[in-house]
Amino acid sequence: MNTPAPVPGLEALLDEIRRRRGEFQEQQFISPDIIEKFKQIGVYRAFVPKRLGGTEMSAGDFLALIERIATADGSAGWVASFGVSTTYLAALPPDVFETIYAKTPDVVFAGALFPPQPAEVVAGGLRVSGRWQFGSGSHGASVIGVGIKAKGADGSFGLPRMAVMPRESVRIEDNWDVIGMQGTGSHDLVVDGVTVPENWTFLRGGQALQDGPLFRYPSMALAAQVLAVVGLGVARAALDDIIGVAGGGRASITGAPQLADRAYAQIDIAKAEASLRAARSWFYEVTEQAWQEACDGDTVPVATVNLLRLASTHAARASADAAQTAFNLAGTSAIFNSHAAQRYLHDTLVVAQHAFLAEGTWQSAGRVLLGMPSQPGYP
Repeated sequence: MNTPAPVPGLEALLDEIRRRRGEFQEQQFISPDIIEKFKQIGVYRAFVPKRLGGTEMSAGDFLALIERIATADGSAGWVASFGVSTTYLAALPPDVFETIYAKTPDVVFAGALFPPQPAEVVAGGLRVSGRWQFGSGSHGASVIGVGIKAKGADGSFGLPRMAVMPRESVRIEDNWDVIGMQGTGSHDLVVDGVTVPENWTFLRGGQALQDGPLFRYPSMALAAQVLAVVGLGVARAALDDIIGVAGGGRASITGAPQLADRAYAQIDIAKAEASLRAARSWFYEVTEQAWQEACDGDTVPVATVNLLRLASTHAARASADAAQTAFNLAGTSAIFNSHAAQRYLHDTLVVAQHAFLAEGTWQSAGRVLLGMPSQPGYP
């Protein structure tokens, strides 16, 4: 259920990512040759229709693939997760969607929705200018979307949209300076007076204009899932690392027993392992439920969509807790920048801080569980 089909070349790529994760962290983006290798293993064609050269991977298989990549490096998993972007672009008119994928299914999309900037209606479309934060993966993208608010004839602004344009129309300002996920390249995006045809704009999370289970699966819930599963992968790596160290026979500098012989370490590792596995199991269980409902040809019920969101928030929190446990058990050595435990911890904390997974989503999920109206933009 949560183990993807074998992907040729994946294991070699994961080994390379592990060797090079310091490189990604230092330069603050994933190197172009790794993006090309993501294309080769099918990350960006996963949700593209087969008639356009894609593979139409199931949601569960894609999530499991991203989780595997994240065990090698959280930032690499985060950037690879934007293979999900096909499901956003499916809200574009069908002819525009097909134009985007006409030459290759391996289109890399990056986007930044906030803060939505006013767009002026001009001949030929909408004139877009402004600055947007959190343009993750933009260095490796060929197509970029930014959030806009278009003024209608009555002078009011409608719902925020994304305006899609070639990468060459966007300036990337390299200012990503954070404690975790340092290799995601989530820099500011700057656009100066680019005219975007109106039919190249869409509501993020809007109704998909493509058919099939991929496009009946709730796109905004999936957007939260692909981020949460990065946390699961990083936390898995953190626990595997501390378990390997604990039983490695390395003596404490204080002369205390090795970590594996200490009762508190045995208890903490057991609790963290159980918590992470439980969160992961429910995460994939509800994914399979939603996927089956999408395959049955129905709209996925709000109750199921809410469980997808809730399981994602829970997975992100369990991942951060597991990484915190690994960091604590690593002791004083974990405070050094060169130690893996601090990177695992910071990466999982960044995942849990994301707006799709942050504390407010608990309240939103609770409202739906209690039969109350959902809040705007949720689930």
